[in-house]
Amino acid sequence: MSRADLEPERPFAIARTAAKRSTLQSVCTLAVFALALAGCSGATTSSTPATGETSSPRTAGALVDADGDPILPPPPNVPDGVLSPEVQDDLDALFTDITLGLNFDAAERIGSSGDARLAWLLTDLMRFIPAGPNSGLADAFEALTGFKPEGPQSIWNETTNALIAWDIPAPPNYTKWKRIPFELVEPRWAPFFDDENSEIEWRIYSWGGVLLDGRDRNAADQPCPRGCIPALNDPATTTAAGGDWYADDRTVFGIVVDGEARAYPKNIMEVHEMVNTTLGGRRVAIPYCTLCGSAQAYVTDNVEGFDTLEIRTSGLLARSNKVMFDLDNRSVFDTFTGRALSGPLHDAGVTLEQLTVVTSTWADWKVAHPDTTIVAQDGGIGRIYPDDPLRGRDDDGPIFPVGDVDPRLGVHEAVIGVVTADGTALALPTDQIRAAIAAGESPGLNDIVIQSDGGGFRAEQGGTEIATHESFWFAWSQFHPDTLLWQR
Repeated sequence: MSRADLEPERPFAIARTAAKRSTLQSVCTLAVFALALAGCSGATTSSTPATGETSSPRTAGALVDADGDPILPPPPNVPDGVLSPEVQDDLDALFTDITLGLNFDAAERIGSSGDARLAWLLTDLMRFIPAGPNSGLADAFEALTGFKPEGPQSIWNETTNALIAWDIPAPPNYTKWKRIPFELVEPRWAPFFDDENSEIEWRIYSWGGVLLDGRDRNAADQPCPRGCIPALNDPATTTAAGGDWYADDRTVFGIVVDGEARAYPKNIMEVHEMVNTTLGGRRVAIPYCTLCGSAQAYVTDNVEGFDTLEIRTSGLLARSNKVMFDLDNRSVFDTFTGRALSGPLHDAGVTLEQLTVVTSTWADWKVAHPDTTIVAQDGGIGRIYPDDPLRGRDDDGPIFPVGDVDPRLGVHEAVIGVVTADGTALALPTDQIRAAIAAGESPGLNDIVIQSDGGGFRAEQGGTEIATHESFWFAWSQFHPDTLLWQR
């Protein structure tokens, strides 16, 4: 498939089939996936627990809910060793002939192989070929795992959730087959698959329904062609007084670098999901994962041995977290931690310096920071941004696979997350922080102190600020599975 075969359908640049479809597009029916998208530290328990502090009750792949009731059957048995030549032939037939349609005979034989590791490749195909309850892919998955999804989510979503929760290992040479449908949709993902030294956990990587933002740096103010989420570079800004176009009660993401404060309106960030800008004399990349409720900020001009990085959105997801990459080096990053997972930056052991992002209302932020600037109403590119671009898309929980979820809080409960100097991860529910501060209490753990900033929060350890940001609980807990949880 060529990139010219895909074109944007809505402002979120959702990929759809062109008028003259290739055979692959007819098979994959990409329009089915026209979703409204714009797209671990080893914690230790304190010897003197803070009020309400709890450590994670989970082990990897826990399969019970908050009440201890099972939500999935037990995991299937998984064999060791290489794949038989017959199974490899069936996988070749299933994947290399996918442009001709689904090979039902090969799928059936894979389902009867008894090797549950192959279920990963079945779910990978389900992302591109809609799988009904009695389809060849769903039947083969049930034969391998004993699990038959019954809704309400898509079969692809539920089967992938099950595999992540069970922590089923990938089959040998997994990416040999996985990459085929992915690269047919977006050939520019090939460097990610090519890096044999990468730490990308391909089992949990899926397609987010959009393509890679590969626009040249000098064209970053131009529309993103054929289905990517366009990063916003160096947006125009106004003073706080000039930001009266933005309602006081609406959300901003506030950042302060070397005394310079700026507010990034949520509705603009929901459209672009990435900003590369200069603030306080530093070059900063600001990814916003709408699916995780998480805006973060990374310094990109201080990576030794590399020019200033240009961070973009890849179009891939990892457990419902957007996957970002560096345009020049084609290095993939863990968006939640800032650690390079592939390419030259991974080889150099790079983890980006993270800054605090305060989630606040515009009214509270400009009172706390009267000299703040705010991104201009049109972003400086003449664009009109709707007040609510996502229109409640995430109201009913994660819409992409996340696997098992830590049951201590609701999936979309907002938390402030910090990683301490010794690598301990700590989460604090924002509603409980506010209640504690209002009651004259000091929320935190040991020498970690949470303080108000506008309508949001900052964190200090031993009197020194440490980076923090707000996110949904499911996102923080899955990327920091050993996190401590402070509660009043």
